[in-house]
Amino acid sequence: MREVSVPVVDGGLVGDVSVPGNAGGMVLFAHGSGSSRHSPRNMAVGRALNERGLATVLVDLLTADEEARDEVTAELRFDIGMLAERLAGIVDWMGADPELGQLPVGLFGASTGAAAALVAAATRPDRVGAVVSRGGRPDLAGSSLTGVRAPTLLLVGGLDEQVIVLNEQARDALGEVAELRIVPGATHLFEEPGTLEQVAEQAGTWFTTHLRQPHPA
Repeated sequence: MREVSVPVVDGGLVGDVSVPGNAGGMVLFAHGSGSSRHSPRNMAVGRALNERGLATVLVDLLTADEEARDEVTAELRFDIGMLAERLAGIVDWMGADPELGQLPVGLFGASTGAAAALVAAATRPDRVGAVVSRGGRPDLAGSSLTGVRAPTLLLVGGLDEQVIVLNEQARDALGEVAELRIVPGATHLFEEPGTLEQVAEQAGTWFTTHLRQPHPA
């Protein structure tokens, strides 16, 4: 693992890059509101993806100053447009990185991060080959959903009833590129025994299946 500073904003965004041998693709994580690259759930999924031969990039989407401000106001965590722009910038940065540049790209988004991931996927259809949403709010991506070309897996806990409805609506807007799967017995954060492991397994299969080549616009 190596720590990087991604120059998409003044001061850069700090990230952790892990590249297993003979990596067949890379997955950029978009964490949810109030979280960071140190999210224990995303880190656990990241390790599982590494074991399946996928590189992972976990990046703080806010600078240290912005995080301090957001802890008080909670305004930036819901700025989907800004977060999506930063994700797209990170995708561009990865494309120019000597170690990562030739690898097809997937996006893994949690909660509000899923909306930002989908907006970013819509703006980079030639680079993003697959998307996975964990307990996401894809509805917050709005009209950008119709521009997503990457195969998209929506994973929602079976006990997260309101979010299931929102994901059903988003799946309909995404069209044939999307698949919605329910993880039985899971709540919004997938804290129940075995549920996060199911997320990691399904995400790993989705990415290894679809990250052969980026999908054309």
